[in-house]
Amino acid sequence: MKQGKVDALLGIVFGDEGKGKVVDVFTPRYDVVARFAGGPNAGHTIIFDGKKFVLRSIPSGVFDEGKLNIIGNGCVIAPDLFMAEARELENAGYDLRSRLHISKRAHLILPTHRVLDRAYEAAKGKNKVGTTGKGIGPTYSEKASRTGLRVGDILSDFPQKYAALKARHEKILRDLDFTDYDISEEERLWMEGIDYMRQFSLSDTEIEINRLLAEGKNVLAEGAQGTMLDIDHGTYPFVSSSSTTTGGVCTGLGVGPGSIGEVYGIFKAYSTRVGAGPFPVELFDETGDRLREIGHEYGAVTGRNRRCGWVDLVALRYAIMINGVTQLIMMKSDVLDGFSTIRACVAYEKDGCRVTDMPFDTEGWQAVYQDLPGWQEDLSAMTSEEQFPASFKAYIKFLEDELHTPITILSVGPDRAQTIIR
Repeated sequence: MKQGKVDALLGIVFGDEGKGKVVDVFTPRYDVVARFAGGPNAGHTIIFDGKKFVLRSIPSGVFDEGKLNIIGNGCVIAPDLFMAEARELENAGYDLRSRLHISKRAHLILPTHRVLDRAYEAAKGKNKVGTTGKGIGPTYSEKASRTGLRVGDILSDFPQKYAALKARHEKILRDLDFTDYDISEEERLWMEGIDYMRQFSLSDTEIEINRLLAEGKNVLAEGAQGTMLDIDHGTYPFVSSSSTTTGGVCTGLGVGPGSIGEVYGIFKAYSTRVGAGPFPVELFDETGDRLREIGHEYGAVTGRNRRCGWVDLVALRYAIMINGVTQLIMMKSDVLDGFSTIRACVAYEKDGCRVTDMPFDTEGWQAVYQDLPGWQEDLSAMTSEEQFPASFKAYIKFLEDELHTPITILSVGPDRAQTIIR
């Protein structure tokens, strides 16, 4: 029997690329959809049949009956937020318990982790990272320091384990002089979420996935955030706390490198970033405001304004290299409808030095642009590549030539039907 493969779908800039929609489109091709990193700090928005869903921890394949969905060991889970998200889906008619498995090795986000997140961010003063405040960083920190709680811990002696870790957090908060908080209601919902999670299949998902691969099943690994937020390869320290790259697929699901098949790199036709950190292509003018308004660039989880700019080829080339991207998917092409000129960042410049490779010191660089003619037609109404205006076809070719990677899928609107496969 032919061995199955794990195809990875990764955001390759700063996240918010539209991964959820593409996973939803791809799901019929796969037997399993699995999340390998991140937690409720990232929201994947899916729109179909006039309904909108925002998935934060649950894989985006849950809408397809008969597909197995897995939250892998590389993820972190907040039981109260998971419960709220799952119940919303169940109320909409989706039977999650028959199609969702959770790794025993995934780590738990405690209510006190969220307080620690706020305390650590406040202690940074002017050097804030701009976290979502969901407790992600403190949870991954404790994973690395070997003091965290995992999903499997809820199956035995959990009250004692929880009390010990909570007491440890409270001591840290006292030492930080951060004591003005009340988590009593939050903790009540959190414990309710723990009981709710026990109703799901909590399993050794790494063994399960490898068994399915041996049976010839194919897996789609759904990324969270983007490559430029990767803990190792992103714009440190303004990054997430997990491995958001292809390497993170292997560690976050427990599969070998030889199991990786296609690597789909997903990006927008322009650039966005949420939170603090370097962003050379950021536009502070009317054009940036126009991109934000047309593209509805507000965080799915936080509601924060996304910083907007033109497409960044320096970042894209770097991400394609790091991930071994085999195919590109360009989202929100229709947002650029109506711009007479489209700009693309082809290099960075600082103090008379120009680079085309991603620099270690990412602060202070200015974008060097190449201008291309825009198109002033409505892409959202188009259903095939043959309908594309010449200037949009030229933009696609320019990107493919610069990135040395084919763009095989284009999104021209938010609905799953507005997806054109080349």
